[in-house]
Amino acid sequence: MTGFILRALIAACGLWLASSWVDGFSITTTPTLLIAAALLGVANAVIRPIAVILTFPITIVTLGIFLLVINAGMLALVAWVLPEFSIAGFWPAVLGAIIVSIVSWIGTWFVGSSLKVDTLRR
Repeated sequence: MTGFILRALIAACGLWLASSWVDGFSITTTPTLLIAAALLGVANAVIRPIAVILTFPITIVTLGIFLLVINAGMLALVAWVLPEFSIAGFWPAVLGAIIVSIVSWIGTWFVGSSLKVDTLRR
């Protein structure tokens, strides 16, 4: 449970950056931001694996680039559920997915599999 909350907070940081940097990607309130991060975690855990399996052939043909479309679709699904979260089209969703993915990757780099903040070694 602690790991899910920590990863949801990392995703919330990514969503906040995306809403600040990408035109057409907006989250109006802080509670909506936190709820969107939690729902994105649930969507990525439940719906995304099914979407990845169903779109596996096109993912192979595009050498994995289609996974950006799947990530954008997960963001669009969360935006569809929450009224104070809006995405104005396909490209803002893709750019938001890239930003959230990069922030999540960097955040997960600091949080190891033991779900605690790892120290950096020289």
